[in-house]
Amino acid sequence: MRLVQSPRIRESCFYERSIAAGADSAGPYNGMILPYSYGDPVAEHQRLMHGVAMWDVAAERQVEVAGPDAAACVQYLTARDLSTMKDGQGKYVAVCNHAGELLNDPVLLKLNDEQFWFSIADSDYLMFAQAIAGERGFDVVVSEPDVSPLAVQGPMAEDVVASMFGDEVRALKYFWFLEMEFEDIPVVVCRSGWSKQGGFELFLRDGSRGADLWDAVAEAGAPYDIGPGAPNGIERIESGLLSYGGDTTDGSNPFECGMERYVQVDIEPDFVGKAALQRIKAEGPARLFVGLVLAEEAIDWPMGHREEVLLDGRVVGTMSGVANSTRVGAVIGVAQIETPVVEAGPTVEVCTPAGLMSAEIRRLPFC
Repeated sequence: MRLVQSPRIRESCFYERSIAAGADSAGPYNGMILPYSYGDPVAEHQRLMHGVAMWDVAAERQVEVAGPDAAACVQYLTARDLSTMKDGQGKYVAVCNHAGELLNDPVLLKLNDEQFWFSIADSDYLMFAQAIAGERGFDVVVSEPDVSPLAVQGPMAEDVVASMFGDEVRALKYFWFLEMEFEDIPVVVCRSGWSKQGGFELFLRDGSRGADLWDAVAEAGAPYDIGPGAPNGIERIESGLLSYGGDTTDGSNPFECGMERYVQVDIEPDFVGKAALQRIKAEGPARLFVGLVLAEEAIDWPMGHREEVLLDGRVVGTMSGVANSTRVGAVIGVAQIETPVVEAGPTVEVCTPAGLMSAEIRRLPFC
């Protein structure tokens, strides 16, 4: 079967450069094409761990809330206290529906009191935010701005970005950002990215300059042997990074996803899902996001869907990612598993294309 591109799936402003750099697999994400690999995921993992990589993550779209009531609106949409948030600061947040179910796990960026960006994972969160803002009567405009992130990740990322924008970027704390320009290309430089190896996201504010920014980063990174890559499945499993929509299932809530540090259910302002999240916290989560160590030396199947996790023949969860990890020295995975099973800590079994495999439950992160 051949997958056909349509107007519903947009190309990013970095698309042509990604193709020229050798992108050989991709998938839909927020109605766009997100590169998955450039042909050698293991080499891309090594570049991320020991050098520097650049990622076309323009599919990580922004939901902008702008207007006089922007601060009140984003607080109502967010299950985290934003009262001390400052201009130039980002925060990892949970956004939920009225049942307390996770709708997205964006980074919220505050440009000023009247302008915020939710930097979202793959979902239709724009429509939800527009509906809530309109129904509540907030004086805001909720839209998708012309903003496209290009990630620069790895231990040498800071040197690359500093060579472009100056040493002041070295002082940025995690999720903090600066509004800057590079040779008249407007960007927001944020210390962030979907890895634990350090790096930045350059939020391009003019889609017509995508090729220019890509070329500038490639040139600045050449002395550091920069190369293309994509959000890396091996590193994200080792680091226990949540993939919204990949690891989560219908009904998942923040407490089941390892996000309890980012949910403050007892703050004074009301927010969507507050009562439900208070109840869930009091009762405790029904499932937990955990790691698995599989009793195999290697795996060679792609994970196109979740695999059932069994205990004594009963389904107790689902595994949503698996990788051969040289850092851990084992085949590892991530899964949602019933809380009593996790707390008891037994050996479970995972259904795989190669048959049942035994697995040990581990707390995340692996490393």
